[in-house]
Amino acid sequence: MASPRPPPSPPLLLLSAWAPPSCGSPQRRHWRRQRGAGRALGCGAKEEGGGAGSRPGTGTGTGTGIGIGTPGRMGRLPAVLVRVPVRCFGGSPRARSAMPSWVIDRYGRNEVLRFSREMALPAIQFPNEVVVRVHAASLNPIDLSMRSGYGATALNMKRDPLKIKSTENEFPLTLGRDVSGVVMECGLSVSYFKPGDEVSFKPKCLSHTEAASLPYVGLTAWSAINKVGGLNQSNCSGKRVLILGASGGVGTFAVQLVKAWGAHVTAVCSHDASTLMKKLGADDVIDYKSGNLEEQLKTLPLFDFILDNVGGSTEKWALDLLKKWSGATYVTLVTPFLINMDKLGVADGMLQTGVTIGSKTVKHLLKGVHYRWAFFMPSGPSLDEIAELVDSGKIQPVIDQVFPFSEVPKAFLKLEEGHARGKTVIDVVNKK
Repeated sequence: MASPRPPPSPPLLLLSAWAPPSCGSPQRRHWRRQRGAGRALGCGAKEEGGGAGSRPGTGTGTGTGIGIGTPGRMGRLPAVLVRVPVRCFGGSPRARSAMPSWVIDRYGRNEVLRFSREMALPAIQFPNEVVVRVHAASLNPIDLSMRSGYGATALNMKRDPLKIKSTENEFPLTLGRDVSGVVMECGLSVSYFKPGDEVSFKPKCLSHTEAASLPYVGLTAWSAINKVGGLNQSNCSGKRVLILGASGGVGTFAVQLVKAWGAHVTAVCSHDASTLMKKLGADDVIDYKSGNLEEQLKTLPLFDFILDNVGGSTEKWALDLLKKWSGATYVTLVTPFLINMDKLGVADGMLQTGVTIGSKTVKHLLKGVHYRWAFFMPSGPSLDEIAELVDSGKIQPVIDQVFPFSEVPKAFLKLEEGHARGKTVIDVVNKK
């Protein structure tokens, strides 16, 4: 499909809460002291902006900018965030009031993506919000699912829990999770940021394109491995870790994270990703296409921790690969939580989810292993720790392909092909 060229000005994104500043800055040190006070930019903050911007509490963004976490309704790009009259970023009245964005007006396949030059600029509504000029964004597999309506019930409840808004639906909606950019405006209570600061935990050693590839996958892996799985720098050394689905965005990050903490890592992927896995530090690489995967893994010593990015039938046999009665843990990122809510509604969906996870947890606990579900968790302090690992060279971005903003639909199609080797990134600023 032909895609119109977007206007030259980068999009802006409104996010409330915390975002760690550039490496080593006084703001970052201040931010560490304030760990309990908020969340990081690009990871669970309320978003508002264009191509990846959004209105507070309504959606998720892709396109020119993308925030992470609490999906807001993203559908605005070049914008400003202030309660006072909107400032100009362009010379014409149109440039002062609109920005480009990729949105959807209904759920479906790739044809529902629509480019708009007329999305209104967002304005700061709360004193802890900032406006970000988006330089790069990235896509995640969940964006494909949400394009088709996955999680709509839960997200609509999040946007309007009391059902007091006059609008009947979430459209126009922009999809996406990750963003890297520069602060343009700050709310009155924001003291740890100033215009010009690079955010989305942007280390100086990374470009915006590289930085945009990390927040969502990094925090998802961190949630599964550290928050849910209980592994950390102090207790991970020497542990045997198995990562199923190791070559995607979360997998490539997870391999590097547990290796940085001293684990022995076994990565499962296809043969053409084995060189990448070795480069990232995997000790053993298993090609799931070369034979029966279960039988291949049974020839190896038992594991202390398993991260499952695949799901499906894998869960039926993977827990048998854990060391029994040793605290060994299986964590899966493939859960029915949002599917249950979409099918059964909020109350019944949550009830069904509780019954499922409860019964599985008890069943496997009686067999001497721990069974857990994990989800993306927004966390500013975790982003700070991730940034330090990036600064030290222990974690590097893994990017499969970069697309210009005018080719967002092509980026979705690329992601839809599967078998990714890292992340698909949108370069908002540089044209090709």
